[in-house]
Amino acid sequence: MGNVETGVLTRPAHIGEAEWRLRLDLAAAYRVFDWYGWNETIFNHITVRVPGPERHFLINPFGLWYDEVTASNLVKIDLAGNPVAPTQYGVNRAGFIIHGAVHAARDDAHCIMHTHTTTGMAIACRRAGLRHDDFYGAMLVGRVAYHDFEGITVRADEQPRLVQSLGDRHVMILRNHGLLVAERDVAHAFALLWTLQRACDVQCQAEATGGYDIALTEAVRESCRRDAMNFDPDGGTCRRMFEATVRRMERAMRGPNWIDYRS
Repeated sequence: MGNVETGVLTRPAHIGEAEWRLRLDLAAAYRVFDWYGWNETIFNHITVRVPGPERHFLINPFGLWYDEVTASNLVKIDLAGNPVAPTQYGVNRAGFIIHGAVHAARDDAHCIMHTHTTTGMAIACRRAGLRHDDFYGAMLVGRVAYHDFEGITVRADEQPRLVQSLGDRHVMILRNHGLLVAERDVAHAFALLWTLQRACDVQCQAEATGGYDIALTEAVRESCRRDAMNFDPDGGTCRRMFEATVRRMERAMRGPNWIDYRS
């Protein structure tokens, strides 16, 4: 199989242009997660659904660190977790149980991100969940779903409950577990997860230093939520944010052991 030149990028001839662009975004996202420290050794996942009625999606090869993920070694699987193209890698069952359920149920869930960050898990362990009394938390008022912990997500019977818990929202805190976002593309999912992660960071720091002395009014929270929903009317802001972050990551991470995610 040869390669096809596409501007500055080279894609394998057996992968279509649309899928290759998704692969590039997804591989870049794994590198950004690694740079931010949002990785969990070889575990956790970011997935992207590829075009087509089958709802196949791309997932990281099980066993690779996030800085080893590239556009070409991402694994394309079906909703049951079976590879649909030749690959030397396996897939973590916990990945497709969560991601497959949401990809199957939500037409708008083209990209799903799931993390186990320290502050994200700390907020997930609080019964009250995420507060909406700071800059970032207020943006998410009315936008966060919750799902009770049932153990390691390896059982298919949990999938309907995961979907029911998420409903029509794009953010879900998996109680005692971690964070999840589901969005239209990688850039929007990244911007939303970044906001959620910042809210968790701020809340943990605020509570460690005595808590919130000033609670926001419902009117102010709603104003923040509304303005946050409208800040990206053409979809360009999230894309610019993601691409700028990728550039910054590359400047910081390139070195003698760098594996180009475009490969």
